[in-house]
Amino acid sequence: MKKIVALIMGISLILLTACGGEDTPSNTSSGEELKELTIATDAAFAPFEFMDKGEVTGFDVDFATAVLKEAGYKANFDNVGWETMLQNIVNEKADLGVAGITITDERKETYDFSKPYFESTQLILVPEDSQISSVEDLKDKNVGVQISTTGAEAAQKIFGKNSDQIHQYDQVPLAIMAMQQNDVDAVIVDNAVAQEYLKNNPDAEIKIVKDKNAFESEYYGFMFPKGSDLVDEINQAMETVMENGTYDEIYKEWFGQKPDKF
Repeated sequence: MKKIVALIMGISLILLTACGGEDTPSNTSSGEELKELTIATDAAFAPFEFMDKGEVTGFDVDFATAVLKEAGYKANFDNVGWETMLQNIVNEKADLGVAGITITDERKETYDFSKPYFESTQLILVPEDSQISSVEDLKDKNVGVQISTTGAEAAQKIFGKNSDQIHQYDQVPLAIMAMQQNDVDAVIVDNAVAQEYLKNNPDAEIKIVKDKNAFESEYYGFMFPKGSDLVDEINQAMETVMENGTYDEIYKEWFGQKPDKF
């Protein structure tokens, strides 16, 4: 009797094995772990990426996670700081970088980029009692910027590349702190970051100065090592996420409104 039961169990196992194979669903349903991609970031750029209870969070985090999931990958964010992020992508220590990174022709010489996913522009932050009302008023002033950002590039266009009127800091909050301590007269920074800072620091006694004629629109993208095989499939996934309503939901969650189309 035991031999008969064993024989039946053996046949059952063979049949179960035969039923597998070609019709096995994708990674998630088969129980196989998704391949993990390392995303280098600088988590000091709220609301795009910042630290909350020891975890990297923000608009970019939610959006990039959705895009990678659509492409069949798991996102692993590595908060290494801005300069290290740029270097890690060049050295392929990271698969990509996501940190409110503006797509520029100069950066395209060193990196590959995804399609754009966010439109931005530069603003000027000044103390509430400041008389600065335009870029023209900055000519004889000192300004703070975050190093290696388009804010720094904008300042260089105003003052000259090696001007001693430009003071560069590792992070935007450090530049703002320097302004509050009267080390600089103004800070040039991305609009979303400026607005988020004021929302979270209503008593900072800082105001925003807009100069539409001085600053052009900028577009953020995911940054990849030059020649990365990931660009095309991430672009396809990004397009899906932006068209199926997921992007709009994430945008509204972080910015309180639907995104403008660009």
